[in-house]
Formats: sequence, C-alpha cells, structure tokens
Amino acid sequence: MSASRRPNQLFRNLTAKIAAIPMILTASVVFVGGTAWTAIYSFTDSGLLPRGEFVGLKQYDRLWASNKWLISIENLFIYGVCTLVLSLVIGFVLAALLDQRIRFENTFRTIFLYPFALSFIVTGLVWQWLLNPQFGIQHVVRSMGWESFTFDPLYNPEIVIYGILIAGVWQGTGLVMCLMLAGLRGIDEDIWKAARIDGIPMWKTYLFIVIPMMRPVFITALVIIATGIVRVYDLVVAQTGGGPGIASEVPAKYVYDAMFLSQNLGQGFAASTMMLLAVIIVIVPWAYLEYGGKKRHV
Repeated sequence: MSASRRPNQLFRNLTAKIAAIPMILTASVVFVGGTAWTAIYSFTDSGLLPRGEFVGLKQYDRLWASNKWLISIENLFIYGVCTLVLSLVIGFVLAALLDQRIRFENTFRTIFLYPFALSFIVTGLVWQWLLNPQFGIQHVVRSMGWESFTFDPLYNPEIVIYGILIAGVWQGTGLVMCLMLAGLRGIDEDIWKAARIDGIPMWKTYLFIVIPMMRPVFITALVIIATGIVRVYDLVVAQTGGGPGIASEVPAKYVYDAMFLSQNLGQGFAASTMMLLAVIIVIVPWAYLEYGGKKRHV
C-alpha cells in the first residue's frame, strides 16, 4: 500500500470512527483493565476480599499441585478436541445434505437449530434425564429386552466427560450447520457444473475445492466453538455438578469454586490467568499467520 493512500484511508468514515471512540475506550478500559487487575492480584494472598500482599508464584504453585485443577485441564482438553472435531464434521455433513435441496428443508433446519436456542442449563438437565440409568436411555433399551445394556456415562468417572460432550455437541452442532450451509450456498454454481463435467467425484469436489473456498466460514465456526469450550461451566453444573467426585471438573468451575465457595480470590485469579494465557498462546500465533503475512504482501 502506498504512503499517499494511507492518510485518505485514515480519514475515511471519520464521523463514524469518532462516534465509536467512547465505546472503544470503555471496552478497552473494562477488558484490559479487568484483565490486568486479575493478573496482578493472582500474585497476592487475596482471600474473601482482594489484598495487596504479594506472595510471588505461591498461588500458581498451589494451583498446579492441585489434583482438581489437573483433572479439569485434562477434561477441558478432551472436551475441547472432541467438540471441535465432532461439531465441524457433523455440522458440515448436515449442511451438505441440506444443500441438496431436499424436501422439508426448512423443517429439518429448524429441528437441527432448535437445541441452540436452549440455555446450557436446560440442555444439561435434559441430558441428565436422558442419561439417567433409572428412567433414561438405558431404562428404555432394557425394557425392550436388552437386559445387559449399560449406558450411564454420567455415573462413571472414567467416561463422565463424554456424557457432557454428548450434550454439548447436541446443542452446538445446529449453529455450525447453519454457518456451513450459508457458506455452501455462497459457492458459485458454475464450480459444481465444472466439477461434474470434468467427472470429479463429489467427495473430491467437497474436499479439494469447496472446503478450501469456505475457509473463512470454518474460521468463524472455529472461533465460536472455541469460546464456548473455554467457558464451559453451565453444562457441567447442570449435569453432574463436577462429579462423580471431581471427575468432571473443568477450569471455569474451578475458578468459580475457588473464588466463591473456598473464598480464595488469589487462587481463582491464578486459574483465570492460566486460562487467559492458554487462549493467548493459541490466538497470537494464529493472528500473526492470518494477518501478518497478508500485510507483508500488501
């Protein structure tokens, strides 16, 4: 970009930019200020109320020595990876099927999207009932004659996180499907015609032509899913409350318990800071690769 054009772009839509200054300043102060305040007080021995007595890395040492925190990190990793993969794959497959102009498309689209309209608390309670061995799926299947059938993930510490995963994927896949469907509808019809004329199988058309063209849609879906993963809390509380024992703990619940149940603000701030650090480690390299390379070539 030439230097002569930069001043023109800087003053373009100047009125709108000036009007946005108060909002930008407020958001910056609240977000940056709140984040900095949390990080600073994570190095203190704050209990019920914030205190300025610094204790160095003591809170972080206690954090990583906590078995509850280690389990919550492991659960978040399992839940996050599985949610990303399943939501993107299932959402894209459903969108590809609906993109075939099937009958009752609007009905199916509404059915698939409906779970997203529910809160995580409602979703968690619904799946708590469905996965209850006394009157849920296990009870229904056994009443049909399969007496040895067992399906009680919420009561098994080894697989409880997968019971939570089922509810999370069920709720979030509909939104991903709608995003993918919008992306597919934006693909030029001539591309499909050219692929059919060249005899390219449909799966290859999707894999090597359509999906690369939908990269912005996938990034948008990835960001939305990732934000839901990091802050997953309601679903766990509604389904298991962190149990059995501490088998289904997640970082967001650990932060809440430390700050409001254990009345240990310093420990909660330390856990919050580690969650923020994890997000930064992922976001910064991605943003650099996504936008830094483009600016170098402008």
